Amino acid sequence: MIIVMKPAATEESIQHMLDNVEDAGLEAILLRGEKRKVIAAIGDKRDIATDRWLAAPGVERIIPILSPYKLASREASPGATPVRLNGGVVGQQKVQVIAGPCAVEDFDTTLDTAEAVKAAGAVALRGGAYKPRTSPHSFQGLQEEGLKILHEIGKHSGLAVVTEVLGTEQVEVVARYADVLQVGARNMQNFLLLKALGKVGKPVLLKRGISASVDELLLAAEYVIKGGNSQVILCCRGIRTFETHTRFTLSLSTVAYLKEVTHLPVIVDPSHGTGSRSLVPAMAKAAVACGADGLLVEVHPHPERALVDGQQSLTCGGFAKLMEELRPVAEAVGRTL
Repeated sequence: MIIVMKPAATEESIQHMLDNVEDAGLEAILLRGEKRKVIAAIGDKRDIATDRWLAAPGVERIIPILSPYKLASREASPGATPVRLNGGVVGQQKVQVIAGPCAVEDFDTTLDTAEAVKAAGAVALRGGAYKPRTSPHSFQGLQEEGLKILHEIGKHSGLAVVTEVLGTEQVEVVARYADVLQVGARNMQNFLLLKALGKVGKPVLLKRGISASVDELLLAAEYVIKGGNSQVILCCRGIRTFETHTRFTLSLSTVAYLKEVTHLPVIVDPSHGTGSRSLVPAMAKAAVACGADGLLVEVHPHPERALVDGQQSLTCGGFAKLMEELRPVAEAVGRTL
């Protein structure tokens, strides 16, 4: 269940309720929102008389939650949870766009990309320093040297830095250089990693696994939130189906559904979702139209020379054109870009 505290609830009354929940044999997790605080009471006991808790000082209402994901559910936080990226916010009226190369290849290429995407309106720079590759013979990324490049360019450009963390042993070093830690599709159910990210005071971008259900995605987010980090961005990047005409199948109905059942912001990756540069603009515009809070787009100055995923990367000029085309779409659904 969720115990919603009044906006004016004191720290003393909040602690009183935390103690009550724990005395009842339940786990108490305090979630601090921008306008109010809620207490998640987690456990299997169903015979607890909670009506008396309504009379406790500072309590506004108690909401039972039957879904398996308690903390990520819309009931846990009726309003959207905004996630801050430097000066930008994911989950509010403005659609935020994160763009950059799939992999950090060198300083100059990454800098050129960062300057181009910022000029076009992106708020964050994406780029992989550690690359999870299907083949062990493929380019594995520049690793910590890539993180240093991203960090320096992020400071120079003013863009937030988004990069992937592959394992628990990398959390500390990636958090040192990046503003947002990304969990890739292959790691969505790496529960040790998710628990570790729950203790990091930075946003987590969680991609849906290629064969994961929506409930599994939300339960993965639950691990991070339960660890104490409510700054989670969900990312739809396509799932594996029987279709072969695109790299993955990008189901945008999932975006609309997630907006109904969770308070977490939802973004879309049309680059991995299609695997084809020519399809990225159409799916990006469709994602904004159906309610996505942001986009994750791969951009490279020279896609034909890219070490990773050049076929799905937009050119810098192509990205600028896409951003112009996205503005009227955002405005048509009551948002800005």
